[in-house]
Amino acid sequence: MKPMVDRTIHYELTRFILQRSIAFIYFFAFLIVVNQFLGLAGSKGLLPVSLFVKRVSFMDSPSLFYYFNSDFALQAFAWLGLGLSFFALTGMSDSFSNWVSIPIWFCLWVLYLSYVNVGQTFYGFGWEILLPEVGFLAIFLGARNTPAPEIVIWLLRWLAFRIMFGAGMIKIRGDDCWRDLTCLVFHYETQPMPNPLSWFFHQLPIWMHKAGVIFNHFIELVVPFGLFGPRPVRITAGILTIVFQVVLIFSGNLSWLNVITIVVALACFDDEFFRALGLGFDKWMSAVEMSAGLPIQVYWLLAAAIGLLSIRPAMNLVSSQQTMNGSFDPLHLVNTYGAFGSVGRTRDEIVIEGTSDDVVTVDTKWLEYEFKGKPGDPSRMPPQVTPYHYKLDWQMWFAAMTDYYQHPWLLNLLGKFLQNEPSVMNLIRTNPFPETPPKFVRVKHYRYRFTDWGEDGWWKREGGRDYLPPLSLDDPQFRRILTEQGWL
Repeated sequence: MKPMVDRTIHYELTRFILQRSIAFIYFFAFLIVVNQFLGLAGSKGLLPVSLFVKRVSFMDSPSLFYYFNSDFALQAFAWLGLGLSFFALTGMSDSFSNWVSIPIWFCLWVLYLSYVNVGQTFYGFGWEILLPEVGFLAIFLGARNTPAPEIVIWLLRWLAFRIMFGAGMIKIRGDDCWRDLTCLVFHYETQPMPNPLSWFFHQLPIWMHKAGVIFNHFIELVVPFGLFGPRPVRITAGILTIVFQVVLIFSGNLSWLNVITIVVALACFDDEFFRALGLGFDKWMSAVEMSAGLPIQVYWLLAAAIGLLSIRPAMNLVSSQQTMNGSFDPLHLVNTYGAFGSVGRTRDEIVIEGTSDDVVTVDTKWLEYEFKGKPGDPSRMPPQVTPYHYKLDWQMWFAAMTDYYQHPWLLNLLGKFLQNEPSVMNLIRTNPFPETPPKFVRVKHYRYRFTDWGEDGWWKREGGRDYLPPLSLDDPQFRRILTEQGWL
């Protein structure tokens, strides 16, 4: 294996592209916070931060919002993060010196970590802990007038390995359909949030679905070892990883998971590779007078710390009881990853309806609430969302799989609909009661399937059994539950 520091290979251009790409992810992450966090976890949101910090200690989930959790602070820090990420995206953060670059990347890391650690179930996704891990390493990439630290590049490759190999191992150990090669027969239809092309992927013949699973296993179980190989092998592994992630982006909406995996995989390449592409990146690096970066001891301490923190994630990778998407430290510095260890064979959806009738009868007319991303109206085309993410819609997918009492936020959601709470109504696409809140809401449970070639619409649905009966704020039991939880 080549030594960790080899100045015959340069990464200044690679660093330039990495920093802009990480800033791009941060920008979308903070944009989601700006648009959705108050409805999800604000003072009148579904899982208020102010209640969470009373139950969980700062040491278990460190966050700025243990001290500043007013709605104003939640929004102010979100806008600050959005501004800093834009500043980093333009390259201004790295155009001066480490005295500017390091504080900006540190602030981005602290700010987003603070939202993740109090976001509760709405921030319990693999990409949410992945961004703080990537963001922490980005702190040490340095300004453009300093040598790019090859040690950090190697740490990013180690991260890329854990992302890909973890995803492969969770599959091969998990659902039988990954072993009999049939998972993709169901996946495009049953994944959390299909996009417009998911319908077309679903229509592919079974032999192509099986070939897709074989390709998946090759990319996730074999290719990751090439990330540590000689330069031609490493570059080939990086290209294959990126091609695979692009296919996943086309086939469904997985927030920025695939995009950030592409970003991490960029660490497989060096300056010579990017120059060979002829994309003109060199002009941004011209006329830069290089100066000394951080002492090499800082990078070796970083590598040692990451190495120690990697012991448990590495053991998890080879464990028969492998955990998927988990943190082993509250700062999310080194995590374990995985995706779709099991694949649903059918797609269930819950649909929320409301009525203005004072009394519910068999003749009551119910109107449906439409969400921004999840299937609802069968004739509506699935949206293209990635790298954005509708967090409530994703949780509605989970809620449809199990009973409501496993998702306590759902009762609060119904309570907010009965009040037309603005921050929560902002999370959905259409409110059938824009002027006056409904008197009752209920939840129905449907089975959804993609239409076939030649059929109208995108979905067909059947069933419509009761998931939750009609509820009203005049119902003493329902009101008592909301009050006891601190939601009313």
